[in-house]
Amino acid sequence: MQQTRRYILDILKARGEATVDEIVDELHERRGKDITAVTVRHHIACLQKDNLIAIPELRHRTSPGRPQHVYSLTDQAVAQFPSNYQQLAAGLLKQLQDHLPADGVNVILEGVAQQIAYEAHIPEAPFEERLDMAVDYLNNRGYEAYWETAEDDYVLYTSNCPYHQIAQDTPALCEMDIRLVASLLGTVPRRLTHIMAGETACAYRIPNALPG
Repeated sequence: MQQTRRYILDILKARGEATVDEIVDELHERRGKDITAVTVRHHIACLQKDNLIAIPELRHRTSPGRPQHVYSLTDQAVAQFPSNYQQLAAGLLKQLQDHLPADGVNVILEGVAQQIAYEAHIPEAPFEERLDMAVDYLNNRGYEAYWETAEDDYVLYTSNCPYHQIAQDTPALCEMDIRLVASLLGTVPRRLTHIMAGETACAYRIPNALPG
């Protein structure tokens, strides 16, 4: 990303919101950039096209003058900043495993799988349509999924594990994925290949099911 636009995002992240004049002042004082309001507006327009800056709100001045536009980040922009979710999730899972029996951990992860599947809102439909919807949902969650026919059944592939590093220490997450696929499709899959075993994808053989 162009450096000035990165600076503008950084300013909005730190301040929460800012006007063009405030951004100009911040760029000058803290970044040493001599920049005009016109140039800042150009960069803001480009960032808005990329859905990184939200539609501005109007702020009325305390002194006479026209209201000013106030800019803030979109959720998409906030998601681009560094986060520590993976380390937090790994720590929580370790505490679960240290303080609960294996069956208790499995019950919790099964509940997580059911909740994720519920959020997919896959309706009753012919089975291959449900497969397509499940694949779309999994891909939105980073699984890089696709399916193929296999004799009278189907094989669902997930070529990316969105929590690969955590799963290395928590095999129960892999079982959670099996439960997730089962909950999405309403039929129990059988795992054929496994990324954690060094294979290129997790593959699940899925019994053919009647439409709906």
